[in-house]
Amino acid sequence: MVGKRLQFLKEIVPGLSKVALLVNPNVPSTRIYIQETQAAAEELGLVIQIFEARSLKELELAFDGMTAAGVQAMITASGGTAFQYRANIAKLAIAHRLAFSAFSRETFVDGALMSYGADQIEMCRRSAVYVDKILKGAKPSDLPVEQPTKVEFFINLKTAKALDLKIPPSLLSAADEVVE
Repeated sequence: MVGKRLQFLKEIVPGLSKVALLVNPNVPSTRIYIQETQAAAEELGLVIQIFEARSLKELELAFDGMTAAGVQAMITASGGTAFQYRANIAKLAIAHRLAFSAFSRETFVDGALMSYGADQIEMCRRSAVYVDKILKGAKPSDLPVEQPTKVEFFINLKTAKALDLKIPPSLLSAADEVVE
């Protein structure tokens, strides 16, 4: 899914070449997310620069670093810091004139330019099904691993306008929801 997020940013941001990836290095899946993001960026001819933040103070410093590094857009790895500070991240992205692609509806609503990711509510529902099976005696190791089947794509035209970006009609028509 990170590849699609980068592809959509490339279609929206003219001349996009440098993208920031904001991560919390304390999250165990961070290394895998960085590897996936770098591989997707390479396919699209983009350079990824990693910025770390574990707290609100580090978040502000990371955005100052993004500006100094000349990145044009940013994405976040999913996880606690990105979710906990989602409103701050959206506001800082706009203040630093960075196109921000979020990973879920929940991280989009506070002002991100766009979001592309799995439907988190549906994933929670499916988790409840697993819990029910385990409580009824199923062994967790016997249950199949499921991948998300519903992906959502949102665009925020108000944020696009604030960043002086034009959203291509093809992306507008592909979006599940367009916020004006």
